[in-house]
Amino acid sequence: MADFNQFPFFGKPAMEFSDRVLKCCDCGAEFVFTAGEQLFFHDKQFKNEPKHCKQCKAKRVRGGSRVRPETRTNCSQCGAETTVPFKPTQGRPVLCRSCFQQAQGKPSSAPEIAAEPLAIPEPS
Repeated sequence: MADFNQFPFFGKPAMEFSDRVLKCCDCGAEFVFTAGEQLFFHDKQFKNEPKHCKQCKAKRVRGGSRVRPETRTNCSQCGAETTVPFKPTQGRPVLCRSCFQQAQGKPSSAPEIAAEPLAIPEPS
């Protein structure tokens, strides 16, 4: 008689999975983590269970609007008022765009063209 608790050809006992209700960490809605999805996670050896419902996951894949905090502050180098896309931490300098680009070694505007053209010696 066939033993239906084993996978054919593998001889390993079948894992018992049942649907579980999880809570989305983005929107707080409850969603079902199905037995089939659990089997897929087990086969792929994923260690963590899903944290987002299908709608929130789709939003993340599409590149949903992520709100980045804009903070008004003064540049540590030149003192100009500027906005930065993060919350500054104490003890770390905050630079405006032009000071940041200068610190990175990039020109802050278009490259300047030399006033006089270079003299090219004529062939003799």
